[in-house]
Amino acid sequence: MEIAVVGTGYVGLVTGTCLSEIGHQVTCVDIDQVKIEKMRNGISPIFEPGLNELMKKNIECNHLSFTTDHAKAFLSADVIYIAVGTPEKQDGSANLTFVEQVAIDIASHIEKDVIVVTKSTVPVGTNHWIKNVIEEHLVKQVKVDIVSNPEFLREGAAIYDSFHGDRIVIGSDNEKAGAIIEEINKPYGIPVFKTDVRSAEMIKYAANAFLATKISFINEISNICERVEANVEDVAIGMGMDQRIGSRFLNAGIGYGGSCFPKDTKALVQIAGNVEYEFELLKGVIEVNKKQQKILIEKLHDRFGSLEGKRFAVLGLAFKPETDDMREAASIPITNYLIEQGAEVVAYDPVAMEQAKKVINKNVLYKDSSQEALMNADATLILTEWSEFRDLQPCEIVANMKESVIFDGRNCFDTREMEKYDIEYYSMGRPTVNKREKANI
Repeated sequence: MEIAVVGTGYVGLVTGTCLSEIGHQVTCVDIDQVKIEKMRNGISPIFEPGLNELMKKNIECNHLSFTTDHAKAFLSADVIYIAVGTPEKQDGSANLTFVEQVAIDIASHIEKDVIVVTKSTVPVGTNHWIKNVIEEHLVKQVKVDIVSNPEFLREGAAIYDSFHGDRIVIGSDNEKAGAIIEEINKPYGIPVFKTDVRSAEMIKYAANAFLATKISFINEISNICERVEANVEDVAIGMGMDQRIGSRFLNAGIGYGGSCFPKDTKALVQIAGNVEYEFELLKGVIEVNKKQQKILIEKLHDRFGSLEGKRFAVLGLAFKPETDDMREAASIPITNYLIEQGAEVVAYDPVAMEQAKKVINKNVLYKDSSQEALMNADATLILTEWSEFRDLQPCEIVANMKESVIFDGRNCFDTREMEKYDIEYYSMGRPTVNKREKANI
């Protein structure tokens, strides 16, 4: 099939590249000429493992191309995917400005019947609105069908998820259009679930809201575990063995971040409010997540009292490993707070430091390795669970620190292993390892 994909962020670029990999002729469209030139050379503007290699492969075999010219991209396209951003407004609702512009661009340039597929996460009813916008602005008398095809890709594992996903959701009120999109995705070999347009739109929000709920739930359990001297990891394992619950997304930590969960939970609360329904549970999930980012700061105050003049090494800045995405990352409020308290913050992240510099307090110092960041630190804060940090030996972490104090916001290390060392180790929902305290008893 001839396919155009509008938008080359995480969703659009991965979608377009993977569609080209399964044999389709794909043209990706973006208004940023600099980005387009980079992508033509097989250089992804985002950090996503395996993406550069897959881009280069399909560019070389002429399955994948990039342009800023909508007319050129849409000229022979049978299907046009909308994959632009839907950032949140101040009230938490989705901003559809970019989606609307794409709809107008489609109407202005298409010359034959097309199927418009929405990959962007959009509120329920948006696909029908897109169809209306296109039809209102059509230059030529052609037929446009709409299909909702939400994505369920994890940043850092998006290529894997494209080829090994749990399901492909296709929402269409036109059976023929739905069948064509199903045929496009057939080479993936992933189960397809077909439904109506509005239900497909809702599935995306409901799925992300439920996963966010699991995270906030286990974080609340984690906070209780600390008070009753239980171990949240054992609790999570015991819970997860129940097939009705499952073990995924039951890792206690300092909360979720990124481009999806924070935005989509707020948007779903707003969607509910628009139909005069108070989504109290999800409001609680959002509040728990805000609070969870402050837990590590409370632990710091409990240990040091005043933070003024202290030097803190921060390992990990991205909201999760295998990405440079800093959107809603816990490192932002934590480092900002430390700086405001008069502390010195020295940070290291394997890939996210350039992005971090755009959003984090300008007084944060950056180092080229974890060992440089750890030098003379009063304490270390682990904020992203990169394998590079998990692979460190505890003695390596504290070797050049001023004090052997670690605050692990992602539970990267086994507390029983940490007991072998002369280290203070504070984690989330698990017993504290504190040789200093024991020595004073």
